[in-house]
Amino acid sequence: MPKIRTHRGTAKRVKVSANGKVTHRHQFSGCGHILSKKSRKRKRKFRKDQPTFPGDLRRFAAHIPYLL
Repeated sequence: MPKIRTHRGTAKRVKVSANGKVTHRHQFSGCGHILSKKSRKRKRKFRKDQPTFPGDLRRFAAHIPYLL
């Protein structure tokens, strides 16, 4: 029986924390342009990972079978 291949793009963007929670980068993590209008606090929050929503977990399950 062949192994299921992991979707490499998803594997690079999603990780499992030590507590078993699945996290991903913030939507605007690059925060690359028009930085003058964004507050320092807002830009700092973009750096942190955020937990993945349950609906997205179902979508990721087929992409990363051995990670979840």
